[in-house]
Amino acid sequence: MKQFFILLICILALTSTQAQVGIGWVLSNDLYNHYTNPNDGISDPTHGNVLLNIGAGPKIWLGGKKVSVSIEGQANIGLTGFSLGENKGLGSLAIPILVNLNFLGTSTLDREGKTGFSIGAGNQFVKTELYGLRDEFVTQGVTRDYFQLFVVQAGYGFGVSGVIFQGFVRYGWDPNSEAQSWNIGLQYDFNYLMMRKIDDPNSAL
Repeated sequence: MKQFFILLICILALTSTQAQVGIGWVLSNDLYNHYTNPNDGISDPTHGNVLLNIGAGPKIWLGGKKVSVSIEGQANIGLTGFSLGENKGLGSLAIPILVNLNFLGTSTLDREGKTGFSIGAGNQFVKTELYGLRDEFVTQGVTRDYFQLFVVQAGYGFGVSGVIFQGFVRYGWDPNSEAQSWNIGLQYDFNYLMMRKIDDPNSAL
């Protein structure tokens, strides 16, 4: 993880001598997600959901028109997520905290419309059966605590004037257990500072 951060900083330094700063927010919709809890040897550890997943959180960018580094944190709620093997309870919450390297249209720091792509890594905290476990599983000793994963993400999309629309794939794993995650969906980034400059006739971009 440390090496990844160093790589991002070096690339940013080489590609942008006058870095811009962006502050805004990110919204997302997982079209599909799948979580595997650490195996307790009692119940099925899997959990998943389709479509009804909503995420939101703050995001900060630093860089230029061709490349930027961003830091984001989201809370992603799976409203109707359920265990794929057993009906233990509903709902899930994933909190990914990511550092991304954004190229071309996904930098959010260019007013011209362009396609682009992003790659990133970070940590994701996950809790399944968010609304609570059914009593029969509680009596068996089943628990559903937050578990942490290392995640990598890749995205491709289109950006213009501080607004980005992109599809993404995020995979997470725990090297010390069988826990893992898949998140596949759509993401919408809004760089508030860039959008405000576009509305200002005196702004030079």
